[in-house]
Amino acid sequence: MTKRSLDISGMSRRDFLRYTALGSTAAFMAACAAPAAPTTSNGAAPAAAPAAADAPAAAAGGPKQGGTMTWMGHQEVSGLGPDNTGPTVEWVMVVNIHDPLVDLDEYNQIEMVLAKSVDISPDGLTYTFKLHEGVKFHDGSDFSAEDVKYTYDFYRNPDNGMSIAGNFTGVDSVETPDKYTVVVNMSDVNAASLTTGWGGTPIVQSKYHAEVGEDKYRTAPIGTGAYKLKEWRPAEFTELEAFDDHFRGRPNIDILRQDVVPEPSVRMIALQSGEADSAVWPLLVEDSLLLEADDGYVVFRTLSNSIKHFPLNLTVPALSDKVVRQAMMHALDRQRIIDDLWNGAADIAHSNLVTASPYHNFDLPQYDFDPAKAAAMLDEAGWVVGADGIRAKDGVPISFTCTTITGDQARRPIAELAQQMFKEVGIDMQLEEAPVASILQSMREGTMECSLYNWTYGQAAEPDPFSTLHSTGGNNFSRINNPHLDELIEEGLKHVSFEERKPYYDEIQEIFVDEVPALYLQFDQWMNVFNTRIKGLPENPLNSDMYRQAYKWWIDEG
Repeated sequence: MTKRSLDISGMSRRDFLRYTALGSTAAFMAACAAPAAPTTSNGAAPAAAPAAADAPAAAAGGPKQGGTMTWMGHQEVSGLGPDNTGPTVEWVMVVNIHDPLVDLDEYNQIEMVLAKSVDISPDGLTYTFKLHEGVKFHDGSDFSAEDVKYTYDFYRNPDNGMSIAGNFTGVDSVETPDKYTVVVNMSDVNAASLTTGWGGTPIVQSKYHAEVGEDKYRTAPIGTGAYKLKEWRPAEFTELEAFDDHFRGRPNIDILRQDVVPEPSVRMIALQSGEADSAVWPLLVEDSLLLEADDGYVVFRTLSNSIKHFPLNLTVPALSDKVVRQAMMHALDRQRIIDDLWNGAADIAHSNLVTASPYHNFDLPQYDFDPAKAAAMLDEAGWVVGADGIRAKDGVPISFTCTTITGDQARRPIAELAQQMFKEVGIDMQLEEAPVASILQSMREGTMECSLYNWTYGQAAEPDPFSTLHSTGGNNFSRINNPHLDELIEEGLKHVSFEERKPYYDEIQEIFVDEVPALYLQFDQWMNVFNTRIKGLPENPLNSDMYRQAYKWWIDEG
């Protein structure tokens, strides 16, 4: 089978998919000559953004070495391995410790990292990567194809129970013809392979990981990233130090530290006092707006891919009734939540995909705020209001517990307001708190009834929701098990062209809206704040993934 060499550095996902769909050199050259511009939700082209690699040169004075950059997260960092990339506060640390073969940057551009090139067969079933030579791990050992094969084989193995195993859908085998060549053979096309799929998996030091195991590795990782672990206290801070032998050059900033600061008001004070340089998890909206008006800060606004939502455990008897879940959607005044509790800086969610996604289905039914309709639906379904004001059916009350993240001052008020709204239609939602690591583990295991946080069920750049909506997905918090939905998710990955894929994701969204596995509230306007002493930051990023580029930044007190 003939293969064509493809340099995807700087290619947009759209151009990459166009190439793999058509399988022709001419199409690839045309895509490179005239890349398709990304569009906003109204179809207008946004202002052009520079390539991420060019951003540091735009700052006056040039890069400087030294100093400590302090970030803040809102919850503990429970682990530092590839399987810990779900929560934002863990992701920002993991991607600075490790490198993948390819990445999707803050401009939604595919960039080469540990791979210097990739050949993709015309049928999209064979990926041949040529790796950079001379790359070192933090322990001084050499990076090679064996590390890639080991990483992929371990994290895709269902027996290992990794939450990212679904990213490897379609991968049949991984071969290493020589020390710096990796061949990934696919049983089926996976259109997300190099965007949000397996190509972006952080690579581990194989011998070390095999020796210590996953549980130990996630506490003491060894990657090829620009920073290596210095000290880790899960509920207090994580501190990384510059890796002098990083293959892209030593990072400019000596120490990268993330403090765990659950209270947004305390994060705000730390930014104002100069104790911190950025909050990887946003502040309260009103505080971000204050800093946006201050010349001492840079605030990036991007529309989040993650839904602020109540994931519901569908194995709970009362929550297993679709009518109950639909009624709860009508009982929620989502616009009030956005206006009163989020300062208006969010869009109501009408599916699992943000409206900026070209795959968003605009023909879906919507759940308008209508408590009378919610009550009527429950009446018709046989859920009768009892003397205590709580509805029940066949002895089963509509009563469940929502566990919010300990210290989450931003989202806890949403849960409290929703509690009142549900009570008005005869639904009892109790509130508890727990650390996020406990919540994620319990939701994945199906031992928790409900929670409230942000999570991604498909992105603007890649609509695949395998991890969260497939019955075998590692983050299937709702425990949804719909064979037809599984089939659609699997088939959607097998098609590369937009025209072929979109019908699958249209129907996936239809099922999501009808089944309501989660009470979907809003897509936030993400606001990431930086002290202006941090230089080399990107200009006009399209998403909030800029933290993986920290090795390019520097500190300038002037």
